[in-house]
Amino acid sequence: MDEDEGFVEIPISAIAHWAYCPRRVALIHVEQTFDENVFTVRGRVAHTRADLAPESITRGVRVLRHLPLYSERYGLSGKADIVEFHGPTPFPVEYKLGGLKGRDAPLQLCAQAFCLEEQFGVAVPRGAIYSHAIRRRRTVEFDTALREETERAISATRKIIQEQLLPPPVDDARCPKCSLLNACLPATVAAHSRLRGYQSALFRPLAGAEDGQWD
Repeated sequence: MDEDEGFVEIPISAIAHWAYCPRRVALIHVEQTFDENVFTVRGRVAHTRADLAPESITRGVRVLRHLPLYSERYGLSGKADIVEFHGPTPFPVEYKLGGLKGRDAPLQLCAQAFCLEEQFGVAVPRGAIYSHAIRRRRTVEFDTALREETERAISATRKIIQEQLLPPPVDDARCPKCSLLNACLPATVAAHSRLRGYQSALFRPLAGAEDGQWD
């Protein structure tokens, strides 16, 4: 990551939004639009335990909650749900409402690791995603592939915010669960795009018309 790039600072949470749907990043951080639905409300409830006491010791493991994070190198800021310290090594834990699949949580977690490595000056090799739905956690290894994918996600997220872009809607199975469904109108926007395509095809000259074969 080029430190002289002159990039704007982005919130770590925006990386998760980008992984779910790039248009969601633009609606929230460019259009300043955010709505609640049952999923966002449940998500906040799922984070309640993570936000209780700021610090505790559990079975010899130091636990920090709602820890502020930043990275000058990557231009990131945010907060970690939980950071466990197994000795001097930070171990970030991201709380999620649903299951343990998807790319949004691993990318967000890896971005948190970037910040922790810069703040504490130690390598952070792994973290975990905790599912409130099934009461289980999955360990995430911050290997080279995930780190490179996270850097690409950071760059793509920053490009949308910095250049004030509004990507097209995905209009797929993700949309009904999105709190921004009514603001995004994916089916309507996608229908307009298809209509423009049909209009373009309607007025496209037939083969041979330009050279007089149809006179």
